[in-house]
Amino acid sequence: MAKKTKPIERRNMTKLQSLSEAIRQLLKDGDTVYAAGFTHLIPFAAGHEIIRQGKKELTLARATPDLIYDQMVAAGCAKKVIFSYMGNPGVGSLRYVRGEIEAGRLEWEEYSHFSMISRLQAGATGLPFMPMNPTAAGDLEKANPNYRKVIDPYTGGEVVVVPPLKPDVAIIHVQRADANGNAQIWGIIGEQKEAAFAADRVILTSEEIVDEEIIRSDPNRTIIPGFIVDAVCHVPYCAHPSYTQGYYDRDNSFYLAWDEISKTPEAVKAYLDEWVFGVADRAEYWEKLGKEVHQRLKVSSRPSAVIDYGYY
Repeated sequence: MAKKTKPIERRNMTKLQSLSEAIRQLLKDGDTVYAAGFTHLIPFAAGHEIIRQGKKELTLARATPDLIYDQMVAAGCAKKVIFSYMGNPGVGSLRYVRGEIEAGRLEWEEYSHFSMISRLQAGATGLPFMPMNPTAAGDLEKANPNYRKVIDPYTGGEVVVVPPLKPDVAIIHVQRADANGNAQIWGIIGEQKEAAFAADRVILTSEEIVDEEIIRSDPNRTIIPGFIVDAVCHVPYCAHPSYTQGYYDRDNSFYLAWDEISKTPEAVKAYLDEWVFGVADRAEYWEKLGKEVHQRLKVSSRPSAVIDYGYY
């Protein structure tokens, strides 16, 4: 894939650090962690680094847990999952998470997508709860005591409310960022902004680190402002086996393969030993995947039209 922009040198940049340093310094045992990203931009490299460092007793929150949380639960990192929709997208169940829940070894809270994002919005804005119109989540309201009802002071009707979700750490993957953490996303936009503002600490991983002038040249793409970011990590291919729009495609073959791997603890352990503990970082992981995978996931160039913001 052709380079989008020329990376800048890493001198005199207080927020730039390796992913391993960021996880070691900012994420502690027992933390609530939100790994953001919807469909693409899922920070798998950060999940693998958390496994590699042996973090324990984590509460893993995410709207769609995807394989990243199946792997982290299988590695013994989690005591609880908080989620809305749980599955191997397009394939089936998250076998390991489901098995641990059914065995009573993993605590869990389930929400609808709407209520999960409403919780993040409450956390991001400092509100004690977020009201919602009644939805089709009536069964969830019965099963989850965090769904409650209050009286609308304007109409007298009932309103469903959910409490704020305020992660200790949010991990956000983006296409490009500057050294101060001002970060841009394009393609599908998920809950990255809400998760970042709701969290106490923010670890940003990025496909590219670029000059501040590049970020300033297209401000409408800047989803995450640098002032809320604690660490900026240059991690190309961070999202594999999910995808990063414009950089590499989704590895559908791996999602199918994980369905087979996750059938037995022995196969899962073998995968983690080879692909997490057996590599030093994401660069070595990507190299190990090999040229056939690199070529298969390569995307063609499709630049957007130039926008003229004007000057006066």
